[in-house]
Amino acid sequence: MHKPIRNRALTGTALALAVSAVLTACGGKDSSSADAKADGTASAKSAAAVRNPLVVTFDGGLYILDGETLRPAKTIELPGFNRVNPAGDEDHVVVSTDSGFRVLNATDQTFTGIEYKGVKPGHVVRHAGKTVLFTDGTGEVNVFDPAGLSSGKKPEGRTYTSAEPHHGVAIELADGELLSTLGTEEKRTGALVLDGKNKEIARNENCPGVHGEAAAKNEAVGVGCEDGILIYQDGKFTKIDAPDDYGRIGNQAGSDASPILLGDYKTDPEAELERPTRISLIDTEKKKLRLVDLGTSYSFRSLARGPHGEALVLGTDGALHVIDPDTGKVEKRIPAVGEWQEPLDWQQERPTLFVRDHTAYVSEPGKKALHAIDLETGKKITSVTLPKSTNELSGVVAGH
Repeated sequence: MHKPIRNRALTGTALALAVSAVLTACGGKDSSSADAKADGTASAKSAAAVRNPLVVTFDGGLYILDGETLRPAKTIELPGFNRVNPAGDEDHVVVSTDSGFRVLNATDQTFTGIEYKGVKPGHVVRHAGKTVLFTDGTGEVNVFDPAGLSSGKKPEGRTYTSAEPHHGVAIELADGELLSTLGTEEKRTGALVLDGKNKEIARNENCPGVHGEAAAKNEAVGVGCEDGILIYQDGKFTKIDAPDDYGRIGNQAGSDASPILLGDYKTDPEAELERPTRISLIDTEKKKLRLVDLGTSYSFRSLARGPHGEALVLGTDGALHVIDPDTGKVEKRIPAVGEWQEPLDWQQERPTLFVRDHTAYVSEPGKKALHAIDLETGKKITSVTLPKSTNELSGVVAGH
């Protein structure tokens, strides 16, 4: 379960009132950009702490926003294509840069100096109070307790190096078992599980093109395959086959409140970019897979879970589709952004969904906008306009 976030974000009328004086100030030049050096480190001038910060990337840097008002608190210049993920505590996010993973104290708006160097930093996974980093260029896995980040020094943690570098992912379970993918730069085949001393205790190589992970209720972990999904639970692997010979599940979203995983679903191995309209719902208890046609396409940044385990998909029709994972029924379609189309290049900006507690944050790069939506009422709490179009969107989230 997610721990409560400190100073939980306001909802409804209270936040709307708080923002009334903000919107006019957000579209102009950001005066805080001078407070950061080109490499993203802080200058001598200290910034006031922000509440439940959000971090969004743009071409050449990061915006740090106050999570209650969406007011831009600081701009940090950071060249290159950068990615952001929650670090697992109330203050930090992990920024993937050209040189490796860097830890940003988003509350204080400064880089901490904690860095996990390595080319091609990949997936960041939070589970059972641990954060796991996978560096694709080296195959190195780093596991740490995010509570240790508050010291400003790199936390002591576990390290494992894959047999071959590859685009992979790893997750540590509550009992200390570590699941990590198997593959090379040319071919990915499955996953293995290590005990607390890094001794292999399980392996399955019946998962071609393995990609992505998510954890469901009762710690069932799924990793996607090009022909279904591989589930690890209670010491053993189970393969759930897709209904198509090529049925790729590459991105998943899980919830501690539901035994059902949400996944994407693609069926054309030759497509330059497939824009699917179906999503997959994987029942980890019954070991069954259900497909649901939303009538609209979506992207890999469109999947999330709500506070009650509901499945959320941001469609190219501009709506946030709220799906009952047990029935596959679309219960609500919440207007979020204008219609959009997924770009061919995965690094190009597109609307992105980030969910924290009962609030969905949705970016709209075409309008340089960011919206906060109350998932309970379906109403837009507030919107803000930023100086530049944004790409990735994340924020602080306490770990499971």
